[in-house]
Amino acid sequence: MRFDRRAGVFLHLTSLPGPHGIGDLGSGARAFVDWLADAEQSHWQFCPLGPTASVHGDSPYQAYSAFAGNPLLVSLERLVDAGHLDEIDLHSAPDFSPHEVDYETVREYKTDRLRAAAENFHRDAAATTREEFEAFRERESGWLDDYALFMALRTRYDGAWTDWPEPIRARESSALARHREELSEEIRYREFVQFAFDAQWRDLRRYADERGVEFVGDLPIYVALDSADVWANPEAFDLMEGGEPAAVAGVPPNPGDDGQRWGNPVYDWETLRANGYEWWLDRLDRLFDLVDVTRIDHFKGFDEFWAIPAESDDPGDGEWRDAPGVDFFETVAERLDDLPFVVEDLGFVDQSLVDLRERFGFPAMRVPHYADWCREGDMYQPMHYRENSVAYTSTHDTNTLYGYYESLPPQQRDCLHYNIGADGSEINWSMIEAVWRSDAALAFTTVQDVLGLGEEARFNRPGTASGNWAWRCTWEAFDDGLAARLARLTDEHIRD
Repeated sequence: MRFDRRAGVFLHLTSLPGPHGIGDLGSGARAFVDWLADAEQSHWQFCPLGPTASVHGDSPYQAYSAFAGNPLLVSLERLVDAGHLDEIDLHSAPDFSPHEVDYETVREYKTDRLRAAAENFHRDAAATTREEFEAFRERESGWLDDYALFMALRTRYDGAWTDWPEPIRARESSALARHREELSEEIRYREFVQFAFDAQWRDLRRYADERGVEFVGDLPIYVALDSADVWANPEAFDLMEGGEPAAVAGVPPNPGDDGQRWGNPVYDWETLRANGYEWWLDRLDRLFDLVDVTRIDHFKGFDEFWAIPAESDDPGDGEWRDAPGVDFFETVAERLDDLPFVVEDLGFVDQSLVDLRERFGFPAMRVPHYADWCREGDMYQPMHYRENSVAYTSTHDTNTLYGYYESLPPQQRDCLHYNIGADGSEINWSMIEAVWRSDAALAFTTVQDVLGLGEEARFNRPGTASGNWAWRCTWEAFDDGLAARLARLTDEHIRD
């Protein structure tokens, strides 16, 4: 799929402004869409949308489901508008910080109100709304039934599914039926929250579409072990008896680092190939029901993947194993017609990865943080970006542009100035312009870079377990002057 020459902004939904301690699908999301339209930006990119877990630091890349929406993103204001809550239910909110998310306080506050909304809905909802709920349950039953039961079981057994009693861990039919009956009220609550998320998401997407803004989602290649996905589809993963992984995902050591052990179970690609990648196709159907384009995280894993023995804590003990690559994407193409993917191909770029990416024409990522500014022809310098690429001033996993710039050695900084024609006085805008001016079909910046913020506004530090995913912007970030400045650059460099 070829992309037109366009531009967009990255901001995860949790970073939006709003009244209840975390960005959500309410007024902050609409304000950002309006700002994007005023800035003549055609794309809004964000992290995965799944339900996050406190045990994983609320990383959107370690969710309880690859299909479900995060309950913390459900707007309580919109539930009031829908008649499922009263305005008084939102009183006595904690004194939330507008600058960062305190996930535990937010989770406690919002969960109480989501449960109240579910009770009100099941007791008082109008007939037409109930029909919409039942239609949603039927349409999404392929993943919703397992997810709602999984979350209800986690409430009962207070722990990972690999520690549950054997009959329910192994999904014996009698145990499933008994627990569905005993946990019916909790299951109905989980279904309602997903119904509310889905309705609010579709309303937001329609709002964005009317203003010419498309959504760019994110596809983590791996899912969490403690997820409805692995519990309900164990045959898709390389597991031992009892559900523990035989091998886990990560990346090998590189010069200067020790590699990473992510801990996610790796796939049983032979079984998946034999059944036509059914689980993956269902996952992509759901994803593209919610977004227009998606970024494939760790694209290398579809070519070959680093498998670490589960009993080892050393990433160096792993080995490269073959993944289905061409066969997988040809199967996906038959299902989707188009392949609206951009791919994260940073690190471990070898010829087999390049061949797979170019066979399907996927745009490669280009980020100036990876450039050697004093080396002629470096592919991460914006003047060398190819047309079939997606360029960023920074990403959710890197430092902000200002934070990166301030960490550069003097010689690299001087070479950067020379390469992009900057004097360093407004390095964020100089880099935005350099990326926008490049040949890359898609160009992205972040709200942090538009605002010129430093390392204190960094969203995530890969390889660290805490202190991530918390940064939020305030309403003042959606400044008309900044929108106008970004619009001028977008017009000047002919990006729709």
